Amino acid sequence: MKRPNILVFMTDQQRGDSIFTGTQAKMPNLERFRSEGLTFTHAYTVAPHCCPARATFFSGLYPSQHGVWNNVRFNNALTRGFYDGVRLFSEDLCEHYRMLFSGKWHASDMETPLHRGFDEFSEPVPQLGKRVTYYMGEIEKRQYCHTQPPTTNWKLYDSFVQRDRASRLPGEIIRQGYPPYYLYGEQDDLFQDQDVVDNAIKMLEKNSSGDKPWFCYIGTLGPHDPYFVPQKYLDMYSIDDLKLPDNFVDKMKDKPAMYRRIRDLFDQLGENEHREALRHYLAFCTFQDALFGQVLDWLDKSGQAEDTLVIFLSDHGDYAGEHGLWCKGLACFEGAYHIPLVMRWLGGIENPGRTVDSFVTLADFAPTFLEISRITSNTVFAGRSLVPLLKEKPPEDWVNELYTQTNGNELYGIQRSVRTQEWKYVFNGFDYDELYDLQSDPGETVNLIGDVSKQPIVKELCKKLWTFAFKNDDVCVHPYIFCGLASYGPGIICGEEHAETSLNHSKETI
Repeated sequence: MKRPNILVFMTDQQRGDSIFTGTQAKMPNLERFRSEGLTFTHAYTVAPHCCPARATFFSGLYPSQHGVWNNVRFNNALTRGFYDGVRLFSEDLCEHYRMLFSGKWHASDMETPLHRGFDEFSEPVPQLGKRVTYYMGEIEKRQYCHTQPPTTNWKLYDSFVQRDRASRLPGEIIRQGYPPYYLYGEQDDLFQDQDVVDNAIKMLEKNSSGDKPWFCYIGTLGPHDPYFVPQKYLDMYSIDDLKLPDNFVDKMKDKPAMYRRIRDLFDQLGENEHREALRHYLAFCTFQDALFGQVLDWLDKSGQAEDTLVIFLSDHGDYAGEHGLWCKGLACFEGAYHIPLVMRWLGGIENPGRTVDSFVTLADFAPTFLEISRITSNTVFAGRSLVPLLKEKPPEDWVNELYTQTNGNELYGIQRSVRTQEWKYVFNGFDYDELYDLQSDPGETVNLIGDVSKQPIVKELCKKLWTFAFKNDDVCVHPYIFCGLASYGPGIICGEEHAETSLNHSKETI
């Protein structure tokens, strides 16, 4: 059997529900694409930030295993790349595929895709307004790998500090002593996403013929905040037709204080500004849909659509007004974790046009690519190949829970969660925990963690959470009195009499 070409189109910060029929986003190319493939209704990221999520996509491992806990290009980053010995799927595929990469990498600051099996790498780099592209052989001309954290340029920072003035501009959030922040606006292509797609198509035109099949990764930066969108896509939406989420009114009085503190910033915006932000976000999603359409058109014109597995997905989501929040971060709500996922493989998918409701995560793609390519690996993946789900009848032993791992980003705070179809439990190392009944409260508006009658459910979910933690080398647990704050500690998975043995997994000393 011939190995298929593989094309991955990964957007940045796109909500999972943005591609569904009947939602407010206009996605004509995805609508057509979905009719030819599989739409996954319960696809999730493992962390609400770019770098940990992307590192999981490329490795098939959780952050506790691959070592990328935070966004890597910040002064206070605790990790800047993968643990030693972590192998990416691209290093296995490169022996059999022509490997092409255009767009956002953001999985490590110590190396580029060229170090991990890709043959060509093109990444628009905003640098004094100029776009710089790097190809094989040119990477050594630039000191790309940071061996020391960058030094804060306070003089440059000072030039952007918010000055006192009488009024806010539309969409502006004022924070004294910080640079001005504008949630939305109009600009043709702030993130140079058109360049990303143009470069990808050029690479494909150059590499799509020959003995080897090709693997092409296209990583755009939209619809990441700030939501600056070409006017033509804004014109497709009327603010009067848009509806903010039902849980927009949730003041989160029963939730961690950090959530409310962040909402306080967004509460500077009036309701009309929130609607404008939603209009801009949805228009940004439509812009991404148009870019994806250009890639689909190229596949059709080149005659390679039949032999190509095409995947559309995102690294994480966006709150988009949920609970009065925007962007993404530590709040462990659906909007930041639910991602779009559609797969098309003409001839390789049974009964295309259907939806799959099984839980899947970004950790599932590395084993999927290796199985489809008939390549064996010694890696023990946290994820599981999605190939069985391409058949019309999913396997009966598919996973029934989802797990997340984050230690925060830039502003740190340990958070872990487990969810089933019915319940979500969130362990917050920085505040009280959360419990949501997803059947009666899908908007996650009522935190039931203090309900005594729900403690058996909390205990059972904690057992699942700690079992997963131990299985995947998560050492977030420590028994010291200031650290052991979860509703139920890890000793519950093996009996209280064995709690000390269980806690030794952390390999830490007081």
